[in-house]
Amino acid sequence: MDASLINTFAAYGGAVGQRVAGASEAAKLGAVAVVVRSMASNNDDIPHTGTLHYEEGVKAIPAVAISTNSADLLSKAVADDASLKLYVETHCKTLPDVLSYNVIGEMYGSGNTDEYIVVGGHLDSWDLGDGSHDDGAGCVQSIEVLRILKGLKYTPQKNIRAVMYMNEENGLRGGLKYAELASFNKEKHIAAIESDRGGFTPKGFTISGSEAARTSLMSWKHLFEPYTIYDFGKEGGGADIGPLKDQGTALIGFLPDSQRYFNYHHTGIDTFDKIDKRELELGAASMAALVYLIDKYGIDGNP
Repeated sequence: MDASLINTFAAYGGAVGQRVAGASEAAKLGAVAVVVRSMASNNDDIPHTGTLHYEEGVKAIPAVAISTNSADLLSKAVADDASLKLYVETHCKTLPDVLSYNVIGEMYGSGNTDEYIVVGGHLDSWDLGDGSHDDGAGCVQSIEVLRILKGLKYTPQKNIRAVMYMNEENGLRGGLKYAELASFNKEKHIAAIESDRGGFTPKGFTISGSEAARTSLMSWKHLFEPYTIYDFGKEGGGADIGPLKDQGTALIGFLPDSQRYFNYHHTGIDTFDKIDKRELELGAASMAALVYLIDKYGIDGNP
């Protein structure tokens, strides 16, 4: 990952292809295994896992990710001794698919009941940790949006859903099924907000949608700026809400500070003690405020 990039998600995006496709690309060149440097922002001894895709028709070879410190050590050892041999032993296996579920909570609107605003995160997580930042924080914040609005005794005009998607990490099946059923049930999703960048201090929101939707979001920026939430309008939404794009839904991504996210991402240390309560609450409140604005004033030119 390119440490010179302030946006750590851009650094991750620039490197993660080596993990996702590295095994198949290496196998085409005769490799018998691949060792990948973990997708991490810092130097430590924690390996980071994540998705690996084997290309059809290409031999599936063993693939492992090692910590950044171990990668530095291995690189130096190979440079010092070109005849170096590495022993790799893995015990990975793919288990059969089982039935899983999205979990949905809903506030019913007083107006046009076929219109929906969705906030969501995903339930599943990787490996040995409990996925507190990826994406327990997003699930809690989405639930909190509804709790905050109910606590304020706010009656929404549109239906507001908090969706905890299943299987984001391994195929987006929860998000795909949700969009499929939304289309089948003729539900009109005017906006979807996803929190899947950790429970850190809020900075703003990204958006993928029409120019009118982007204009609406930008018109509210001044309301958030007194709370140091200022980064608005960059392109982006979220993985689970992405399948709603075909409906013309405005896709919005909650954008917290990203500097610490890849210290914990997809590791055994992504645990509850890494969550800061105040930061989590600030993020939930910013999402609730945006949901209120969309419900009251509309987005995409539709009140």
